Amino acid sequence: MVNMGVFLLSFVSVYSLMHLFFYFRVRVLLPEKWAYHVSVIFFLGLMVLAPICTRLLERTDHYSLARIAAPITYSWMGFVFYSFFCFLLAALLGACFKLVNLVSGSSLPLLSDRKAALAVLAVVLLINVYGFFEARNIRTEKITIRTTKLPAQIDRVRIAQISDIHLGLLVGTERLERILEKVGAENPDILVSTGDLVDGDIERIGGIAPYFEKIKTRFGKFAVTGNHEVFAGLDRSIRAEEDLGFDVLRGRVVNVGGIVNIAGVDDPMTGERTDEGALLGGKGNGLFTILLKHRPDVLPESLGLFDLQLSGHTHYGQLFPFRYFAQLVYPMQNGPYYLAKGSIEYTSRGSGTWGPPIRVLASPEITIFDIVAEKAVPK
Repeated sequence: MVNMGVFLLSFVSVYSLMHLFFYFRVRVLLPEKWAYHVSVIFFLGLMVLAPICTRLLERTDHYSLARIAAPITYSWMGFVFYSFFCFLLAALLGACFKLVNLVSGSSLPLLSDRKAALAVLAVVLLINVYGFFEARNIRTEKITIRTTKLPAQIDRVRIAQISDIHLGLLVGTERLERILEKVGAENPDILVSTGDLVDGDIERIGGIAPYFEKIKTRFGKFAVTGNHEVFAGLDRSIRAEEDLGFDVLRGRVVNVGGIVNIAGVDDPMTGERTDEGALLGGKGNGLFTILLKHRPDVLPESLGLFDLQLSGHTHYGQLFPFRYFAQLVYPMQNGPYYLAKGSIEYTSRGSGTWGPPIRVLASPEITIFDIVAEKAVPK
């Protein structure tokens, strides 16, 4: 609860400052009468609170109202984010032009008039339209990993990874169907979800199970929790994912058909902590080992104990250039990364969206891993 309170306070503070800056840059477009300015300020204040209010509507059984509010709320979030970013660039450029004018006596534009504001808003609109379509352009990334750790009778194991779909108010059955159609076309032996499959009351969406039932896997479906499973209600989220056919791994490692090991750990938001070294080191059967872990952080003591870690969480920033801020916390955002002791970490860009229903220079993906037998050379 303390973490959530800090998050909400931080969000409202930052989001308010973004809206305040937005107002000061667009007020040149408003008539001088104070009533227009008060109306715009009132609207911006509502939009600051709108994400929280939308979630409250969802959680207080006003789901229909939440479904109406969500597209407006989160589309505006994307619009105001890029407005803030582009107006900030214009302000910095204008400051540079002002300095040049003072030094050289030139008359470069300061980019603070009506024409500049309209130009920025036009660019922002184009970015958001582009981002809307990029968010629907789900790519299939394919990675081949050669190993000597498969049993002699197995030449290849194909694993499909989905991550960060965020099923909820904005991402529903239409997006899920397109994601799983791409998964099914690859005929995976194993399907894994690396967290944030849900982002709300999944039971409200309805009709989800048949899409997962179409994915026929030889060796099963496995999942781990992400932070949004906690936000949506951990027990309810886990129960829903189990109903969809997933074995939710919470600090467990399973031997899949005597072919590979799959381990999974909870997201830290659950409050559960797993000794990864003990978990991974306890198997010791020499099989290819996959670690499912929502956040792309690799513990030094786990290196060499897993062959492939599959993660998500960062969305590769989702909205460029946010990836550079996320990189300060999670340097590995867009796998694969080849690490010490033969371990590989792969961070998915995610299959859905969170917040704004757009992606900019961070296309969604499903990922196909072919674990291919490489026969050991006799000594």
